[in-house]
Formats: sequence, structure tokens, C-alpha cells
Amino acid sequence: MPTAPPKLLDLLDRWQPRRVLVAGDFMLDRYSFGHVDRLSPDAPVPILEVQSTDDRPGGAANVCRDLVALRCEAIALGIVGSDATGQDLSDAMRDAGIDVSGLVPASGGRPTTIKHNLVGLAQHRHPQKMFRLDVEDRTPLDDLAVDALLARAQQLIDSDQIDVVCLEDYAKGVCTPRFCQELISLAHQANIPALVDPAAIPDYTKYAGATAITPNRTEARLATARRPSNPDADLAEASEMARELQDQHGIRHVVITLDKSGALLRDPSGTEHHVPTRARAVYDVTGAGDMVLAALAGAVANEANWPDAVALANLAAGLEVEKPGVVPIPLDDLLLEVLREQHETLGKARTLEQLLPELRAHRSAGKTVAFTNGCFDVLHAGHVQYLRSCATHADLLVVGLNSDASIARIKSDKPGPPRPINQEPDRVLVLSELQSIDYVVVFDDDTPLSLIQAVSPDVLLKGADYQKHDVVGHEVVEAAGGRVELVPLVAGRSTTNILRQLGESG
Repeated sequence: MPTAPPKLLDLLDRWQPRRVLVAGDFMLDRYSFGHVDRLSPDAPVPILEVQSTDDRPGGAANVCRDLVALRCEAIALGIVGSDATGQDLSDAMRDAGIDVSGLVPASGGRPTTIKHNLVGLAQHRHPQKMFRLDVEDRTPLDDLAVDALLARAQQLIDSDQIDVVCLEDYAKGVCTPRFCQELISLAHQANIPALVDPAAIPDYTKYAGATAITPNRTEARLATARRPSNPDADLAEASEMARELQDQHGIRHVVITLDKSGALLRDPSGTEHHVPTRARAVYDVTGAGDMVLAALAGAVANEANWPDAVALANLAAGLEVEKPGVVPIPLDDLLLEVLREQHETLGKARTLEQLLPELRAHRSAGKTVAFTNGCFDVLHAGHVQYLRSCATHADLLVVGLNSDASIARIKSDKPGPPRPINQEPDRVLVLSELQSIDYVVVFDDDTPLSLIQAVSPDVLLKGADYQKHDVVGHEVVEAAGGRVELVPLVAGRSTTNILRQLGESG
């Protein structure tokens, strides 16, 4: 099974919120849910008894939702009608955390695009889309509307707060050739990447000069006038299409998504990178292209190299298609997926900077965290039993391990040989092999207080030879709503006793 590149973990660990300008066709996805138990008496059609209606930002607005889920700031640039639906769309976008300051009211009675989905539950069980009603005007925007959008784009780009420009084209009339070309030009003048998710059209001239374009296989075939070929020739065909699109339109990076075959990236030098994907149970491909564009934008804004950016986008799309409907994939879900795929090769040792975002991702999935610490110099049965017991108190167990320098200081008054007996890399390796432990993080202070403050465990654990008020960090944990537990120790098992016996036997 292909695994995510190890660099993805580093990318997600250092991920920072970025500002992305999303231009294109904004629309409202309205869902009316109800029960279907009978046919109409006047026609052979099912009757939907509507129980609830849900409005969701769609089209380019869904790219914005995906970016918000990836902890980026999304600024919408597009047209909404001066109608009730336009207000509903703007409200839904604000509720989703999207900046709508770039939305411009349409003129001439142009309506807000709405896709009204009727979803029925047969015998109150499985939801099934029955029908969709589209209200839209696909007439290309006139020059006045394009002028208004470009002026707003110029203002936002001149603010020096835009990291990436995305263009999401659904062929609803906003992405005219002039608008696309001038927006791409504005981005290039400001040294900002311009990424395009193209419409299903036969000519990509209006996207010429884009930093990247992300067609799927079907869209790329349409744009290069190719008929479907033998599936075994997937990569060869994708390679030819990517080269043709790059050569004809001066697009720097061509990313062709290939469903179960992953994705193909062709970079400006003509070098190609195949990003594989693992087999998934595909539930619904709706929204996968939006997710690819959003994840690619977030990664590029976080200064990822292009193969890693495409790998992350491919991973995000894979998670998207496993879910019913259009569901943004949170950044923490991506991090957990990378951790799952890299479980065997990553090991358990982390720096604090690496550990914290991973714990945040686990907590977002509802998992609890326990923490204990120690030198674990000469590992023995008492340690193993203690750690097993610690692991029963939460979903994850983090072990804080004293560094060599820390042990040397705190054990300087102990009789016997200088401590530690086993050096830090050896102690980390041995602990990492214990099934009860999920993470090992080394700390250099004499006490783990700073580490405990950073980790903020749900449960702080220490041996029963302590009193609760003597456990370092107990105030911090309890103040945050956590608890302190004292774990029974195995009588007669200690490092001191082992060293004493070794000394006596020598």
C-alpha cells in the first residue's frame, strides 16, 4: 500500500494559517430532506414530504469551506444576485467562517445560482437524491461587472495579505476570458501563485500563464481532444495530456487527478511526478476537485514543494470521496491519516514541536491523553507493569523522558556508578518498543513541569510512592480540568535495587 511521504508530517506539523483569495462561481446548495412513502394520485411520481431544509455554500464557496477546514482564511471574490437567495448565500458563507468582502452584487436582475436538491428517505431509512432544480444565468459577465471584480481583486492583492489566488470555474459566467487572464496577471505582478480548477471546457486559453491547473482525467481529455483510452495506459496518456496543456498554454504546473491511480504532476522543467493513492471505498466523488484545489493552495501557501503539495491534495481528495455528500476535510483529519499511513516507519519519539499538533489532531477525534515521566534508565519488570497500568487511564500515553544531562544532575547524589547507565538514544529505543506507550518526548529540565504545561494531559500519572500534592504539575493539570492518578508499583522492583545487586555480585 502506498504511504504518504514522510515530509507531509513535517509540513502539517509546521502548518500556519494563510490567506487565500478564491475567485469564481459562487452558488447556494439547498437541500430539502423528507420522507417518501407514497406516489402522487394525479401522476406516477413520488411525493417528498419535506421535514427540513439546509442551505450550504457551494461551487467556489465550497473551496472556501475546505480552506477554512484547513485553518486558512478564505476571501471570496465573485458575484451574488440582489435577491433573497443571494442574502441566504452570503449568510451561509459568513456562518462558515468565510470572508465575503469580495462579493459584488449582480446587476440587471441576474439571479444567484442555486442548486436545490430534493433528498428523500425511502421507508425512513437511506437518503436518496430524487431530483435537482437549478436556477442560474450562465451568460458571461459584462465588462462593468468584470471591472468591479478586478478592482476588488486589486485592492485585496495590494493589501499584501494574500498568499495564493485560486480560480474555481464552474462555467456559470463569472470566469470570462478577460477576468481569468487579468486576475492571473494581477497575481503574477504581486508574485502570488495563481491556481486554477478548470471548467469542463475544450479550450484552456483563458487559463494561460497560470501557476498551476488541476483538471481531472475527463476534463483533461476534453481539453486535449482525446477519447478514453485503455486504463492500463493511464499514466502514459496523462503524461501526454500534461505536456500538451503545458506547452499550449504556458501553465507552469499541470496536476491531473486520476481517481484510483492518484495524480500526475508535471513541473516547469518537464519533470513528472506520479503520486499514488491507496485503495478506498468511494462513497461520493462530489467535492473532490474543490478539496484538491484547497489543499494544494494551503500547501503552496505554506511553502511546500510541489510534489508534497500534490501528495497532500491527493490525500485530502481520498478522504473526501469516502464521505457522503460534500464534506470539508479538517486539517487534523489529514494529520491523523498521515500518522496512520506512516505508523510503522515514524516510530514513537517526537520533539515537543512535533508532538503538540499530533496530540491536537488526536483530541479532535475525541481521544484522551495521559502523561507520565521518568528516567527509565535500567528498564525492568516494575517499569513495564507501571507503564501498562498508565496506559489504561486514557487513549494515548505520552512518556516524558529525562535527558542524559538532566539525569546526571538529579542523580548526582546517588551511590553507585554515574548515571545514566544507558544513554538517551538507547532509552528512547527501548521505550519505543513497549506497546503501552504511544509517544516518547525527551526533556532537559530537572522537572517535567514545562512539558506538562505544554501537553496539558487529561490524566497525570505517577507512582503510588508519591502523594498527590507532591506530583510535579498537579496544579496545572487539575486547573485545566484534568486529574492526577497514583499508580501502584511492583514491590521490590527498582533500578536502585538492580544496581545494588550488580555491585554486590561484582
